[in-house]
Amino acid sequence: MGILIIVVFVLGYAAIALEHPIKIDKAASALVTGMLCWAIYVFSLGGGGHDIVHVIEHGANGEGGLYHHMFDIANILFFLMGAMTIVELVDAHEGFAVITDRIKTKNITKLLWIICILTFFFSAALDNLTTTIVMVSLLRKLVKDQKTRWMFVGMVVVAANAGGAWSPIGDVTTTMLWIKGQLPSVPNIIVDLIIPSMVALLVPLTILSFTFKGEVERPLRQENADHYLNPTTSGERVAVFILGLGGLIFVPFFKTITHLPPFMGMMLSLGIIWTITEIMHKGKSKSNKQPLSVIGVLQKIDMASVLFFLGILMAVAALQEFGHLRTAAMALDSAFGGDIFSINIVIGLLSSIVDNVPLVAAAQGMYDISPIAGNNFAANGHFWELLAYCAGTGGSALIIGSAAGVAAMGLEKIDFMWYLKKISWLAIIGYFSGAAVYYMLYL
Repeated sequence: MGILIIVVFVLGYAAIALEHPIKIDKAASALVTGMLCWAIYVFSLGGGGHDIVHVIEHGANGEGGLYHHMFDIANILFFLMGAMTIVELVDAHEGFAVITDRIKTKNITKLLWIICILTFFFSAALDNLTTTIVMVSLLRKLVKDQKTRWMFVGMVVVAANAGGAWSPIGDVTTTMLWIKGQLPSVPNIIVDLIIPSMVALLVPLTILSFTFKGEVERPLRQENADHYLNPTTSGERVAVFILGLGGLIFVPFFKTITHLPPFMGMMLSLGIIWTITEIMHKGKSKSNKQPLSVIGVLQKIDMASVLFFLGILMAVAALQEFGHLRTAAMALDSAFGGDIFSINIVIGLLSSIVDNVPLVAAAQGMYDISPIAGNNFAANGHFWELLAYCAGTGGSALIIGSAAGVAAMGLEKIDFMWYLKKISWLAIIGYFSGAAVYYMLYL
């Protein structure tokens, strides 16, 4: 059964990668893969029905199980849906014109640098997933040609993951290491990781600047009859843009103060923005208010992307529950003789294949925090810092290797093989460049 679950995962992974040639939506492949992996896991348990129910609820070792994984996955999915709804609401009010109207350049290279630098710092302030959703929406206003826009979105994924790695709220794995005590000092995280993370973006960005040239064609504003009959005012556009961005920025602060899951902060923000926009448009007729309400924009949410996320995360959770990820982590430790640089480099590359969260969780379980100050495994030690960098940026190597990549793939319908050919090699060069800078600075 252990081999069978790996075979199913690999075949499902291949189906996702070959979405266009086989003409099967990646969400369908992901759902089939995720559910079959759990079915195989259940069959592997054997025993009576009560035993299986207990293991599903609590896990084979009493530390998790399906319900535990579903809480983590639901947290991500509700977070994603909340962020997508807020972004769509800002878009419906033409709020992104506040930024796009100020970006005048049509030069591809200049625009690429502007977008990537904005993404890098937005990702640290928000998180890589939310930032990617926001930047994809912005790029739809700035770049008409799909393949050209895909290049921008691909680099947004690289920039978002690099920007999230050096911030305790920018990437879920850095957040895990911060909250669980491996990286308790926020200033240390920022100071030690910002330069390697910036290098991970600047190196591929510089390389691409030599070949990715020309001018972008902006799409015509899609202003239908409703816009002219009842357009949003300048005040409404600015107000909803500020509300939306403020609501997204509020989420990490809410989590830090309350220690509640991030999706609750996102849903609180959505509820507040929903209430304010309802009041804002209460004097309008129902037909005019509908496109500007949360009820109206909910119809635009890409549920196929959410279901794809559900399937792929369920599949990875099944592998984790089976023990394959922990086995892989222990094999790494044995193969590299405890060399922290090599172990983290491989963990980062593995995070582009499977989710970085269970990989980091496995590493946290394998190594104790050393009480000896200055030790690589001590709190704020080099092993944990390098783990945050590698797990955060390594996922850019494949488009399904990070939450940012999965969101971009779903929102823009980016082909897996296209990303592999056009962006992966750039992301990998940036990944190794940043790791090399960290090695030279601290190891």
